[in-house]
Amino acid sequence: MIRKFIKRVLTLGKRPGGETAGREAAVISAGSHGIHHAQISDGSRKVCETLQKDGFQAYVVGGAVRDLLAGMPLKDFDVATDATPEEIRRRFRRSRVIGRRFQIVHVYMGREIVEVTTFRSGAAGEDVHADAHGRLLRDNAFGTLAEDAARRDFTVNALYYDPVTERILDYHHGVADLRQKTLRMIGDPRTRYREDPVRMLRAVRLAAKLGLAIDPAARRPIREMASLLENVPAARLFDEMLKILTCGHAVRCLQDLRAEGLHHGMLPLLDDILTEPRGEKFVMLTLASTDARVRSGKSSSPSFLFAALLWHQVRAAWERAQAAGEPPIPALYQTMGEVLDLQGEKLAVTRRIAGDIKEIWALQPRFQQRAGRRPYGVLEHPRFRAAYDFLGLRVEAGEVEAELLDWWTRFQDADGETRAAMLLPEQSGKRRRRRKAARKTVNDTLAPCMPDKPAGGNP
Repeated sequence: MIRKFIKRVLTLGKRPGGETAGREAAVISAGSHGIHHAQISDGSRKVCETLQKDGFQAYVVGGAVRDLLAGMPLKDFDVATDATPEEIRRRFRRSRVIGRRFQIVHVYMGREIVEVTTFRSGAAGEDVHADAHGRLLRDNAFGTLAEDAARRDFTVNALYYDPVTERILDYHHGVADLRQKTLRMIGDPRTRYREDPVRMLRAVRLAAKLGLAIDPAARRPIREMASLLENVPAARLFDEMLKILTCGHAVRCLQDLRAEGLHHGMLPLLDDILTEPRGEKFVMLTLASTDARVRSGKSSSPSFLFAALLWHQVRAAWERAQAAGEPPIPALYQTMGEVLDLQGEKLAVTRRIAGDIKEIWALQPRFQQRAGRRPYGVLEHPRFRAAYDFLGLRVEAGEVEAELLDWWTRFQDADGETRAAMLLPEQSGKRRRRRKAARKTVNDTLAPCMPDKPAGGNP
């Protein structure tokens, strides 16, 4: 124990990650910042304590500290340390190294997954590679705590909280910027956007989520550099788009994305939707509904969100196919596939989410079938609740009569006898007439082939 203590003391003064190296940090005590260690998750706190006992530095970092200061609800706690990925792995049996662009260690603490990163350097070297546009493809050059702070994107994200001493280390006046409601970039904005174009989207999302104004120096290059997003892998765009849609402020995010010219190409079909009144109304209703759910602590479904965002294009293409003489259901399935294939060129929608989206869409025409056994089959479908909520949005947008939604609302809550009484007789009559017409067609077809019946009865 004494040896570990001595190692830790020497580490602060001599290791490259010591606080005295490079730029000095402002040290904010617990009495000034108001964060208590009990607000930190058990898993991240144990990771920090374990690494610190072995002589390393370890802090809860980034978005968790920012959101605690802003009084926002938290989802994840990330840890930054001067221990290398291999050193982290040796201290946590249940852990694994992931990532190519950045090596990250996932440490499993019960059900919690703590993401642990090693301090990174801003210096170029053999472990740092960029493409022709300046986007970083690999960045595993490890450095000091001060260098790691300088590698962060925004000042409000360069905050380090020590759950043992309950101090915050602030290298770039992030706490002051948060209090002054300003989102400021660390370093030259143009260079930072070239390194990672997704930072432009992140700026819009964080400003909307935290109620911040983007610093003019960081805002100015966004519109002219928006084309750099075309060079970002589809999987990263999909992840960032999900964060935008589920941050609880998606309506403002979309408005700001349009204002900054960042919405073009993010959702190829969304470009057309936002220029068409009916489509824009449906999208805004969807995002407003999702924002309300997120702010009230309820979950949101990526499948539902993307089904709503892309529905206008599906419906328009479906109507054109039917007008050209295509049968309704085959035309719908063909249209669904075409829309998702086109979207997949830009956003890496997973196969599972794409399957859920198709099921939500495919149930919409089935809501019109309110006779026989078909309504019972719709109720038993695993995507009924999502499809029913989707139908509610269509009603609110004026696309479907409210009577249809009201019928399904009553039908799902009714008992067996009431449900049977609710089935629409006129639809049952139509089915009988269709069957009778089909039998008549068969009989008319077969009549010339049948022997004539004797006039006097049986011979």
